[in-house]
Amino acid sequence: MRWESFDSSAALSLRAATLLLDTTRKTPSAVLGLPTGRTPIGMYERIVRECGQDYHCFTEVVTFNLDEYVGVEPEHPASYASYMRTHLFDHVDIQLSNVHIPHGTATDLDLECRNYEEAIREARGIDLMFLGLGRNGHIGFNEPGTPFNARTRVVELTESTRRANAAWFEDGNVPSHAITMGIETILDSRRIILLAAGDGKSEAIERLRDGEISENFPASALRLHPDVLVLCAANS
Repeated sequence: MRWESFDSSAALSLRAATLLLDTTRKTPSAVLGLPTGRTPIGMYERIVRECGQDYHCFTEVVTFNLDEYVGVEPEHPASYASYMRTHLFDHVDIQLSNVHIPHGTATDLDLECRNYEEAIREARGIDLMFLGLGRNGHIGFNEPGTPFNARTRVVELTESTRRANAAWFEDGNVPSHAITMGIETILDSRRIILLAAGDGKSEAIERLRDGEISENFPASALRLHPDVLVLCAANS
């Protein structure tokens, strides 16, 4: 596990965007794992700015998002599908057929999870996975106690995670469940970049630095992967 520290989230975002675009320029058909939340927004803004000048960034790129809420339509403004359109997909030349986000309103959610795993396999796996870091160490929606061999599945969200995401739901009706890539699915990625910035993340960052590997701290599973880069910012 390698570490890079930055004085601000803006500097972190620039570095993350550069790493992503370097990957797609070297491998135009790269398969990317993409996160949502507050921390990646700056990265996506930088990417959109750059690709406005060089509009051939995503023509062949394939993407898989980490998660989506159960019971939330893709058109809902708080869905992760809407988030990705707003912050990235509507502004770059990606082919919609190459975009993969779990369908939280699927009739058979278990089948949806199996199909998502199969789609990743058919795409030859994920070349570069970007992750955010939750305050309790969750990655994706893999909460403390998640087995490291978990695959894509439906999970119940903890109250702390629901409170952290409540700002996205103006009506206060925060979903109780989500579909998420599992930890083993994430670890199958060839390279992983973890973005850690924002208020309240310092404790989680220090716990990850300590090096203890435990299912009670999901992000610690990343220590089992041979190619992980952690980008952390002291200030949000």
